[in-house]
Amino acid sequence: MKRLLILLVLVAMVAGGYFYYQSLKSGPKYSLMQAANAVRTHDVADFERYVDVSSVTGSLVDQVTNQGSALGLLNPGGMVFKGALRLMKPQLAQAARKELQHYIETGSVEAATAARPDKLVNVSMLGLAGKVVNPDSQFKDIKYVNEQGEQALVGLEFTQPKYDTTLVVELKMLNRGDHWQVTEITNSGELLKHVARLEKKKIFGGK
Repeated sequence: MKRLLILLVLVAMVAGGYFYYQSLKSGPKYSLMQAANAVRTHDVADFERYVDVSSVTGSLVDQVTNQGSALGLLNPGGMVFKGALRLMKPQLAQAARKELQHYIETGSVEAATAARPDKLVNVSMLGLAGKVVNPDSQFKDIKYVNEQGEQALVGLEFTQPKYDTTLVVELKMLNRGDHWQVTEITNSGELLKHVARLEKKKIFGGK
């Protein structure tokens, strides 16, 4: 009887571990790990399985075009008029997709920026992203994962040594059945505005 009890406990432990692993494997964190691995291995197709590039870049352009004052400080020399940016949204979205795909292929922000197909509007989405999470930044932690049915909001915390602070990038993810997929950076506009304030404070002092 004792041996049978031990066997049942072991079976329960193995089953519990298996189901826990399966829940991790099908959860948002696992999909983010796979996306990060795709970046490391320069696998564009696998990256796009876990990140809806068109949706993310389209949303990014929508949020960026509403940050004219922040762009003026973070993107000197670029066209920052809101009206002009809104007119160029399709071109900006296409350029952002190309930049991101080229970055995955090469691992170089400089090469991706140089390969932009449309330079009429001098706004690099990867360049702006680098103002939030720059080469000196380090991933600190997954701040939170809030699952609500088929949708999840995931906060990724990064250090920002330039301003001696940390920033949380919030990702919206959707359940695609056998995996989760990033569809939006929900707070990119707010982050750009916040970084612009930090940059202004660093340059001019005060609040």
